[in-house]
Amino acid sequence: MNQLNDRINTFMKYRHLLQALVERDVKLKYRRSFLGYLWSILNPLMIMVIMVAVFSSMFRFDIENYPVYLIIGQTIFNFVSEATNQAMWSITGNASLLKKTYVPKYIFTLSKVSSCCVNMLFSLGAMILVFLICGIHINIYMILIPVILLQVYIFALGLGLFLASSTVFFRDIQYIYSACLTAWMYATPIFYPIVQLPIKLQWVIKHFNPLYAYITQFRMIVLDGVLPDIRLVLYGFLVSFIMVAFGAFVFVKSQDKFILYI
Repeated sequence: MNQLNDRINTFMKYRHLLQALVERDVKLKYRRSFLGYLWSILNPLMIMVIMVAVFSSMFRFDIENYPVYLIIGQTIFNFVSEATNQAMWSITGNASLLKKTYVPKYIFTLSKVSSCCVNMLFSLGAMILVFLICGIHINIYMILIPVILLQVYIFALGLGLFLASSTVFFRDIQYIYSACLTAWMYATPIFYPIVQLPIKLQWVIKHFNPLYAYITQFRMIVLDGVLPDIRLVLYGFLVSFIMVAFGAFVFVKSQDKFILYI
């Protein structure tokens, strides 16, 4: 109990540093950009338009409100991809500071995931715009969208902690993870309906791909106007907490050795 209190007190002590790091990362992303934060809306919109044009004509998926279907999957996946890639280098990228002074090392990883979360919240403007254009009606269940985003955030943080600690000792993780991300994207029904896949592959994705659970919950609320399946919600939180517990365990066990390898 005392150890937990110490960790909470340490976090509170450095919360202002965390806030400063998040603000710095958000500002740096759009520094010297003419349109600045507008790119958070324009970029996903442009990508969505291109993907809708390509996939709707090439594969002719019979999906109602396909732009909405696509931008939901695209937004969730892009956040996880960006957050984990940024988190991967959060320790090695701050090596000079870590060598000079004491700072809780997880602060850097947490700041990267949090700044990507802020960027994702900006990009929700593009999603809302698509909702309006496609005539999506507001429903009471939309107040649960933050619950879905919380699941995704916790999951990305856990994976980010694992990648950050692993990259310190094994730099080739970046190449392995890049290949895994590509496979992960195609194994997630972002731009295609899952019913297009063989039954056995559908079963694997539904049970072992947490992004499927997060994206499906979001689509059920927005496209179907219904409460997400409680089993999907429980599965989403369960996987998120398992991932953050695993990532934190690996990070804490190895953090004392970081200084020898960064």
